[in-house]
Amino acid sequence: MTPPGSACGAVPARAALRVGLVAGESSGDQLGAALITALRARVGALECFGVAGPKMAAAGCEAWESAESLALMGLTEVLPHLPRLLRLRAELTRRFIEARPDVFIGIDAPEFNLRLAPRLRAAGIPTVQYVAPQVWAWRQGRVRKIGRACDLVLCLLPFETGFYERHGVAAEFVGHPLADQIPLEADRAGARAALGLAPESTVVALLPGSRVGEVSRLAADFLAAAAWIAERRPAVRFIAPMASARAREAFQRKRAEVPESPEVMITDGQAQRVLAACDGALVASGTATLETLLSRRVMVVAYRLGAVTAFLLRRLRLVKVPYFSQPNLLLGRAFVPEFFQESVTGAALGEALLARLDDAPYRSELAVEFERVHRQLRRGGAGLAADAILRRLQGARAGGTGS
Repeated sequence: MTPPGSACGAVPARAALRVGLVAGESSGDQLGAALITALRARVGALECFGVAGPKMAAAGCEAWESAESLALMGLTEVLPHLPRLLRLRAELTRRFIEARPDVFIGIDAPEFNLRLAPRLRAAGIPTVQYVAPQVWAWRQGRVRKIGRACDLVLCLLPFETGFYERHGVAAEFVGHPLADQIPLEADRAGARAALGLAPESTVVALLPGSRVGEVSRLAADFLAAAAWIAERRPAVRFIAPMASARAREAFQRKRAEVPESPEVMITDGQAQRVLAACDGALVASGTATLETLLSRRVMVVAYRLGAVTAFLLRRLRLVKVPYFSQPNLLLGRAFVPEFFQESVTGAALGEALLARLDDAPYRSELAVEFERVHRQLRRGGAGLAADAILRRLQGARAGGTGS
C-alpha cells in the first residue's frame, strides 16, 4: 500500500466502496445524488458520508453536515462565515482521515474543497474534484493549487479540459448530468397542467438564485422587472421556484420592498418543471442558466456580487473571459443578454426579456443552438464520472499512483 503522504493510496479490500463527499448547495446536491446512484449501479455495495443535501441523503449518503452550509459566494461575503468554515474544515479533515474513505470527492464548492482535499491527499486518500473550478475564467493561478490538491478533475463543460491539461492537471470531460435529466423536448403542456397554469398564457419565470445571498441581492430587481413587464403586458403570469425555505423567506422579504410588483406564484423547488412551463425567464448566473438553456427557453441573466467583491474583480482584472453566463460561454458569443452589478435594474431586465420574447427569428435560432449544446452535453454524465473515478481507483489498486 502506498505510504501516507503520497498522491494516492491503494483501495483497501472491503465489502463496500467507501466514498467521502463534500457538496456545496443545491446544484452540488443534484450532482452528488446522480453520482451516488451511478457508483452504486457499478459497484453494488456503497457507503457514502460527508457534507450532503437532501437529494444525496435520499440516495443513501450519511449527512454529517448540510450542503446548504456551504452556499456562499464572493470574496468578501464569506468573511463573516470564516470562523465557522474553518472549524468545519478542521472537523471534516479529522473525520475523513479517521474514516479512511477509498476516495474523497469534492463536488463544486471549490473554495472549500480545494483547501480540504490536499490534507486528505497527503494522508493517502485519493482526491477528485467534480465540477472543474472555473480557473480558466478568473484567478488562473489557482490551477497550480488544484494540481496539488486533486488526483483528477471532472469537467462538465467541453472546453475546460484543454486548459487543465495544458497545466499538467489530469482532467476528463464527462458531460453534464442535467443534460441527461432534462428531456430534449420539454413538455410545456404537461408542466403547465401540473402547475395549474393556463395553456395559452404567457408565463415568465423568476429564478433569483439558490443561495440566500443571491436572492437578497437580485429578488427586488427581478420583481421590479416583473412590474415593468406587467405594466406593458398585463396578461403575463409570473412564477418563481424557490430552492429552499430560507430562499423563499428572503424572496418574500424583498416582495415587501417592491409594492408595485405583480402577483407571483411561488413554488417549493420544481425549477425544471417551471422552466418547462414558462416562455422566458430572468435567471441568476449559475447552474440555473444551464437548466434554462436545456429547457430551450428565452432568458436574461443577472449577476450581482457584494460591492467590495465586484470592485476587487474589476480593479485587479481577475476575470479573463468576456462572458459570465454558461450559455454564452458554451456558444462562444454574446447570445443571451447579461447584466452585471449596477446594470441590473428592473427596467433593463424587463426590456431585454420582452424584446427577445417578441423576436421570432431570435427564438428560432435559440431553439437550434440550445438543442445543439444539449446534445453535446448529453453524455451520461453521472455514469462517465463514476467510470472515471473507478478507473482512477483501479489504477491505485494495481499498484500505481493513478496520477
